[in-house]
Amino acid sequence: VARPLATRDTVMWPLCVAASSGLVLPAASGSAPASIAASPLRVAAHPLLQAPPAVYSPSKDLAGRGAKYYDGRPPELSQSIAQALKEVGKRKICVITGASSGLGLHAVTALTSSYEGYYVIAAVRDTAKMDEAAAEMGIDAKDYKAVKLECASLASVRDFSKELKRLLRGRGLDRLVCNAAVYLPTDPKPRFTDEGYEMSFGVNHLSHFLLLQLLMPDLKKAKDARVCIVGSVTGNKNTVAGSLVKPVADVGDLEGVKAGAGSVMVDGSRSFDGAKAYKDAKALNMMTVLEAHRRLHPSTGIVFNSMYPGCIAQTQLFREKRDWFRYFFFPTLMKAIGSYVSQKEAGERLAQTIADPQAAKSGVYWSWNGDAKSIGVGNAGGAGGDLFENSFSGMVQDEANGQLCWDYSMELVKPYLK
Repeated sequence: VARPLATRDTVMWPLCVAASSGLVLPAASGSAPASIAASPLRVAAHPLLQAPPAVYSPSKDLAGRGAKYYDGRPPELSQSIAQALKEVGKRKICVITGASSGLGLHAVTALTSSYEGYYVIAAVRDTAKMDEAAAEMGIDAKDYKAVKLECASLASVRDFSKELKRLLRGRGLDRLVCNAAVYLPTDPKPRFTDEGYEMSFGVNHLSHFLLLQLLMPDLKKAKDARVCIVGSVTGNKNTVAGSLVKPVADVGDLEGVKAGAGSVMVDGSRSFDGAKAYKDAKALNMMTVLEAHRRLHPSTGIVFNSMYPGCIAQTQLFREKRDWFRYFFFPTLMKAIGSYVSQKEAGERLAQTIADPQAAKSGVYWSWNGDAKSIGVGNAGGAGGDLFENSFSGMVQDEANGQLCWDYSMELVKPYLK
C-alpha cells in the first residue's frame, strides 16, 4: 500500500495502490477515487475511509491509572530537608533530580567521593529506593539526603522548592542538576502527568523548567552557582544518532508547547510517537540551557550548561526494553561503534560538569571522546577522552525558537510560581 507523503499540516495521498493486483488508482484530492476494489485491504488503505487520528485524553489516562502521581505534600518533606541542612555545614549544596539510579546515582557517588565539599539533596520519587541504592554504592549517609520529588507533578515541584527555600533561610543553592527523565518508545498511546502534559514533555522538560524558575533566587545568592540540564545526542540533529536514527527530533514551531495540556507532541502533531516525544523533550532541555544563558547569565553570573554523558546502554532509562536488548544487544552494538559508556564513567562525567573548574563556562554543551557526528572509537562519544566543548545543533541554537520555548513554558508554569 502506498505510504502518504507527509507535510507538517497535511497528509497527501497522490496514489492509492491496489496491493494484490498492482493496479494504481489515482486518488483525487478531497474526494474518493472513481472505483475502489472490494478487497478490505484496499479499502482500508484509502485515507478517506480510514478512522480519524485518535483523540487522547488526560482525564481518561488519570481514570485508567486510578490515582494521581502526587497526592499532596508528604509530612516528612520538611523534616527531610531540615535534617539535610543540619548536616551540610559549609559544604556546597547540590540538588540532583533522578538520583536513585543510573546516571544520577553514579553522579552522586562521583561527586561525594572525588570532589571535596559537596552535599547532595537527592530529589527522587522513592526515597527508600535512593537510600538502598546509596548503601549499595557506598555513599556515606552524611553526604546526601533523599527528598521526595515527583516530576510528573508540577505541584510536587512547587512544594519541594518552597520547602527547600524556606529551610535554606537565606543561604544560597550552589548547584542544580536536572537529570530525571522518562523514555517511553514502546507506548502506543501517550501517558500524561497530573496536570495533563504528555509524560516525556512534562517530566523531562516542564518540571525542570519550573524547578529552575523557583530556585533561581537561591542560585543567585550562591557564589559561582551552576545549573546543568542533561542533554542527549538524540535531541541534536547534527549527530549520527540524532539525524540517522528515526524518528528525528523536530520541535517545529512548538505549537504543542503553545497549546499546553492535552497536546501529545511538542510540534503540535496529533500522531503520538513515544521515541520522538523523548527526543523533542531533550531538545527543549538544551534550548532551555541556551536561553537561560542568554537571558540570565550576563546579569547573575550563574553558569548554565548541558552535557552528553555518552550512551549508557544499561541505564534504567531503557527499563521499558527487554533484558536481551538492555544487557546484550544494545551494549554490544554501542561498544562496536564506539559510543558505549559505563554508568560509573557517565556519572563521573556529570560530576565533572558541575564541579570541575574546567567546566565553569556558561552556554556550553560538554562532551568527551568525540562529537558523535561519526561512528568509531574516538569519534562517537564513548569511553575515555577529555572534556571538550561540543556544538549544539542548528535547531537547538535557533534563538527565535529558544525564545518561544522559554515564553510558552513560562505560561504553562505560571500557576505554580505563586
